[in-house]
Amino acid sequence: MSRISDLFSRKKKNILNIYVTAGYPELGSTVPVMECLQESGADIIELGMPYSDPLADGPVIQQSNSLALGNGMTLNTLFDQLKGFREKIKVPVILMGYMNPVLQYGFERFCKDASAAGIDGLILPDLPGFEFETIYGPAIRNHNLDMIFLVTPQTSDERVKKLDALSSGFLYAVSSSSTTGSDRKNTGLTAYLNRLNSLSLNNPVLVGFGIRDRESFRQVCELAAGGVIGSAYIKALENSSDVKAATKSFLSSILQ
Repeated sequence: MSRISDLFSRKKKNILNIYVTAGYPELGSTVPVMECLQESGADIIELGMPYSDPLADGPVIQQSNSLALGNGMTLNTLFDQLKGFREKIKVPVILMGYMNPVLQYGFERFCKDASAAGIDGLILPDLPGFEFETIYGPAIRNHNLDMIFLVTPQTSDERVKKLDALSSGFLYAVSSSSTTGSDRKNTGLTAYLNRLNSLSLNNPVLVGFGIRDRESFRQVCELAAGGVIGSAYIKALENSSDVKAATKSFLSSILQ
């Protein structure tokens, strides 16, 4: 059983997945920030691989990507930083990013190095299901990585079931048709999550985009296994010179 599957078997509700950009706020921050997240109560760490054109992300995460790239973060550097991180970090860790830098690195090599480092799964928003099935899926599966697909309120029931069948670990439900960090009120969220629940999916569902505080986290936890928070946490780091204190304070505001 993978770490992700084991987590969901032990904890059915209120799963907190925190996104942070690798190499942010400093190049050497990656593993220290992850340690702070684990200590402060994060159930899953979603580690963003910086990219110059992160299409699904809003301005806050875009800026963190730019700063991380400016700090010198690359995939080679990231895998160097991750060596031995499992000695301290026990929670599931997912790499989130885009196909262009992964393909430049070499897809098979990427999967091999991710697995060897101790990574549990991948979120690659611009990897279509068809290409996963026909080209890239075997490398992901052969290296024992979970693959998490995204669905949106506009995804048809048939398509949701297909992406659920391709996913392992969990299914990522984008809360609305917007980028990460959106402040737009999502009035159709309850109906959307009820629709997903009616489909008898194989995977638990985590909800992301626009989850920023205790209220919005609790709202999605009523109808899903948990939520994903990214932009709000990046803002918390941005506004503090003390990563540990900022992380503890932010997660406490969500969980207590």
